[in-house]
Amino acid sequence: MPKRAKELSSLEVRRLPSGVHTVGGVAGLLIQVTTNGAQSWLLRVRVGDKRREIGLGPFPEVSLARAREKASETKDAIRNGIDPVEARRAAKSALLASQRKGLTFIEAFEKYAEKKLPELRTDRYRSQWRATVEKYAFPELGDMLVQDISRDDILRVLHPIWEIRTETATKVRQRVEKTLDYAKAAGHRTGDNPAAWRGNLELTLSAPGKIAPKKNYPALQVEEAARWWADLLGREGMGATALRFQALTASRTGAVRFASWGEVDFDARLWTIQPGRTSSKISPTGKPHRVPLTDTMIALLNELPRMGNLLFTSSRGGPLSDATLGKVMRSIHEADVKRGGAGYVDAKTKDQAVPHGLRSCFRVWVTERTSFDGDMAEIALAHNVGSKVRQAYDRSDMVEKRRAMMDDWGMFLGHE
Repeated sequence: MPKRAKELSSLEVRRLPSGVHTVGGVAGLLIQVTTNGAQSWLLRVRVGDKRREIGLGPFPEVSLARAREKASETKDAIRNGIDPVEARRAAKSALLASQRKGLTFIEAFEKYAEKKLPELRTDRYRSQWRATVEKYAFPELGDMLVQDISRDDILRVLHPIWEIRTETATKVRQRVEKTLDYAKAAGHRTGDNPAAWRGNLELTLSAPGKIAPKKNYPALQVEEAARWWADLLGREGMGATALRFQALTASRTGAVRFASWGEVDFDARLWTIQPGRTSSKISPTGKPHRVPLTDTMIALLNELPRMGNLLFTSSRGGPLSDATLGKVMRSIHEADVKRGGAGYVDAKTKDQAVPHGLRSCFRVWVTERTSFDGDMAEIALAHNVGSKVRQAYDRSDMVEKRRAMMDDWGMFLGHE
C-alpha cells in the first residue's frame, strides 16, 4: 500500500520553499512554489493512458480546503470517463465561438470598415461610404446580432427608400451585403447572405435600372452650337472661361470646377484626372481619365491667372460653384431671347440647355457630322466602353486619335 502523504495545514503551505510539494488529503494533489514565492495548485493524475498535470488555480485565492475539493471532483469526473483537460478546452472553444457570434451589426460594420476604408482614395468618398450605412441601416440593424439578421430585416431597411432613392438604396444594400459577408468569413454568422441580390432580393425588389432611369440634361442643339459659342466668347469672367474649357473638352462640370494645375502636363499636352478626385465621377478603383489638350485649350489655359492650385477660382479663392457656370448658360439664353431669338433649348423638351448638356451636343456632333469612331467619343466623355472583359484587356484610350477629334470639335464650334 503506497505511503500516505502528510496532510499539511494552510500555515505550513504558506511556509513551503520553492519547488513542488505534496500537501496530502487527496492523492496526487501538489503545490508548486516559484523562486519569487508564487504558489499554485497541481493535480497529477492518469487519464486513460495519459499522465496529466491539471492546474487547479493559485494559492491563496484557491484555499487548501477548496483545492482538495477540486482535486476530488476532478478525479470523480475522470472515473466517470471525462478528460478534464479536453473538457476545459471544449468549453473555452465554445465560449469563443459564442463570443464571435455575439457581434452586433454596428460592431461588424466597424470591423469591416477598418479594412475597407483604406482602399478608398478620398476623405469625402470615405465619409459618404460610411454615411449611407449609418443613416439607413443602423436604425434598423445596428443593435441586432449579425447571426440574427434575416431577409425581412434587410427589406425593412430598403423598402422605404428603394423607389425614391434608388441609387442610394442600391449602395446601402451592397455595403450591408459586404458587411455580412465579412461577418460570415470571420465566424460571426452562418448561412446565406440575406442582403444578396441574385436569387434573393431580386425576387422582391424592382431592378434598379427599371425604376431609376438616367436623367437626360437639356442639351445644346448641334445646329445652334456655333452661334452659342460666339455668344459665349463675348462674355467675360472666370465662369465664362471655365464654361469655354468645359465645352472644348466635353468634360463634366465638376471635373472642370476642381481641375488643378498639377493635373496639366503642358509638355505632353494632357490633362489627367485621377480616380476618386473630387467631383470627377471616376470611381476610386477606376482608371485615370486623360484629356488631350489642343492648341485652343492650351491657349485658354495660358491666359488664366495663377491664383492657387485650381485652374478656375472664384472671387473668394475657392472652386467655382455649379451655379456659376449655370448662370453663364442662362444669361446667354436670356440675352438671345431678349434679342428676339429662340434662345438655346433642348430639341425635345424645349428646356433651356445646361452646362452638362454640352456633352450631349458633342456626342451628337460625332455621330451626325463626323466619321470618328463612336468608342472614341465615349472615351472622351469618360464613359466605360464595352463589356467588363473588354475593359480589362483593352487599355488603350486612343489619346492621340482623340486629340484630332477634339481639335475638329473646337474648329466646329468656332468656324461654322
